[in-house]
Amino acid sequence: MTKRDLVVRISEETNLVQQDVLAVVQKTLDYIAEALASGRKVELRNFGVFEVKVRKARVGRNPNSPEADVPIPPRAVVKFKPGKEMRESVIRLTPEQAARAAAEQAAAEVGAAKDH
Repeated sequence: MTKRDLVVRISEETNLVQQDVLAVVQKTLDYIAEALASGRKVELRNFGVFEVKVRKARVGRNPNSPEADVPIPPRAVVKFKPGKEMRESVIRLTPEQAARAAAEQAAAEVGAAKDH
Protein backbone atom coordinates (compact mmCIF):
# COMPACT_ATOMS: atom_id res chain seq x y z
CA MET A 1 0.00 0.00 0.00
CA THR A 2 1.35 3.39 -0.95
CA LYS A 3 0.67 6.75 0.65
CA ARG A 4 -1.56 7.51 -2.35
CA ASP A 5 -3.57 4.30 -1.78
CA LEU A 6 -4.00 5.27 1.86
CA VAL A 7 -5.18 8.79 0.99
CA VAL A 8 -7.68 7.53 -1.60
CA ARG A 9 -9.09 4.93 0.78
CA ILE A 10 -9.45 7.38 3.69
CA SER A 11 -11.00 9.96 1.37
CA GLU A 12 -13.57 7.46 0.09
CA GLU A 13 -14.50 6.24 3.57
CA THR A 14 -14.74 9.70 5.16
CA ASN A 15 -16.01 11.71 2.18
CA LEU A 16 -13.19 14.21 2.74
CA VAL A 17 -11.34 15.87 -0.12
CA GLN A 18 -8.20 13.94 -1.08
CA GLN A 19 -6.03 17.07 -0.78
CA ASP A 20 -7.14 17.55 2.83
CA VAL A 21 -6.52 13.89 3.65
CA LEU A 22 -3.10 14.05 1.99
CA ALA A 23 -2.20 17.12 4.06
CA VAL A 24 -3.12 15.35 7.31
CA VAL A 25 -1.36 12.10 6.38
CA GLN A 26 1.78 13.97 5.26
CA LYS A 27 1.85 16.13 8.39
CA THR A 28 1.48 12.99 10.55
CA LEU A 29 4.40 11.33 8.78
CA ASP A 30 6.46 14.52 9.05
CA TYR A 31 5.92 14.68 12.82
CA ILE A 32 6.83 11.00 13.23
CA ALA A 33 10.03 11.49 11.21
CA GLU A 34 10.87 14.66 13.15
CA ALA A 35 10.48 12.89 16.50
CA LEU A 36 12.64 9.96 15.37
CA ALA A 37 15.29 12.30 13.94
CA SER A 38 15.58 13.89 17.39
CA GLY A 39 15.95 10.45 19.00
CA ARG A 40 12.49 10.26 20.54
CA LYS A 41 10.25 7.18 20.56
CA VAL A 42 6.89 7.31 18.75
CA GLU A 43 4.19 5.11 20.26
CA LEU A 44 0.92 4.68 18.37
CA ARG A 45 -1.50 2.68 20.50
CA ASN A 46 -2.96 -0.41 18.80
CA PHE A 47 -0.42 0.01 15.98
CA GLY A 48 3.13 -0.13 17.26
CA VAL A 49 6.24 1.67 18.44
CA PHE A 50 8.94 3.31 16.33
CA GLU A 51 12.20 3.93 18.13
CA VAL A 52 15.80 4.78 17.37
CA LYS A 53 18.39 2.16 18.29
CA VAL A 54 22.14 2.32 17.84
CA ARG A 55 23.58 -0.51 15.77
CA LYS A 56 27.05 -1.52 16.98
CA ALA A 57 30.15 -1.12 14.85
CA ARG A 58 30.98 -4.28 12.92
CA VAL A 59 33.20 -5.66 10.21
CA GLY A 60 31.71 -6.27 6.79
CA ARG A 61 33.07 -7.93 3.68
CA ASN A 62 33.01 -6.77 0.09
CA PRO A 63 31.71 -9.73 -1.96
CA ASN A 64 33.91 -8.66 -4.88
CA SER A 65 37.08 -8.81 -2.77
CA PRO A 66 36.25 -10.96 0.30
CA GLU A 67 39.82 -10.83 1.62
CA ALA A 68 39.41 -7.13 2.47
CA ASP A 69 37.55 -6.31 5.68
CA VAL A 70 35.38 -3.21 5.60
CA PRO A 71 34.79 -1.46 8.93
CA ILE A 72 31.17 -0.41 9.37
CA PRO A 73 30.78 2.34 11.98
CA PRO A 74 28.03 2.41 14.61
CA ARG A 75 24.89 4.12 13.40
CA ALA A 76 21.39 5.00 14.51
CA VAL A 77 18.58 3.02 12.87
CA VAL A 78 14.80 3.07 13.20
CA LYS A 79 13.21 -0.07 14.64
CA PHE A 80 9.51 -0.87 14.59
CA LYS A 81 7.77 -3.11 17.08
CA PRO A 82 4.18 -3.92 16.09
CA GLY A 83 1.41 -3.54 18.65
CA LYS A 84 -0.46 -6.52 20.05
CA GLU A 85 -3.48 -6.24 17.73
CA MET A 86 -1.37 -5.92 14.58
CA ARG A 87 0.94 -8.73 15.62
CA GLU A 88 -2.01 -11.05 16.26
CA SER A 89 -3.67 -10.26 12.93
CA VAL A 90 -0.43 -10.85 11.02
CA ILE A 91 0.21 -14.12 12.87
CA ARG A 92 -3.15 -15.41 11.56
CA LEU A 93 -1.90 -14.87 8.00
CA THR A 94 -0.80 -18.20 6.53
CA PRO A 95 2.48 -18.41 4.60
CA GLU A 96 0.48 -19.07 1.42
CA GLN A 97 -1.64 -15.95 1.95
CA ALA A 98 1.48 -13.86 2.60
CA ALA A 99 3.19 -15.19 -0.55
CA ARG A 100 0.05 -14.54 -2.63
CA ALA A 101 -0.25 -10.98 -1.30
CA ALA A 102 3.43 -10.31 -2.04
CA ALA A 103 3.03 -11.65 -5.59
CA GLU A 104 -0.06 -9.50 -6.16
CA GLN A 105 1.80 -6.44 -4.83
CA ALA A 106 4.76 -7.09 -7.14
CA ALA A 107 2.44 -7.54 -10.14
CA ALA A 108 0.62 -4.30 -9.31
CA GLU A 109 3.94 -2.42 -9.06
CA VAL A 110 5.07 -3.77 -12.43
CA GLY A 111 1.74 -2.78 -13.96
CA ALA A 112 1.98 0.71 -12.48
CA ALA A 113 5.54 1.10 -13.78
CA LYS A 114 4.41 0.19 -17.31
CA ASP A 115 1.63 2.79 -17.15
CA HIS A 116 4.15 5.57 -16.53
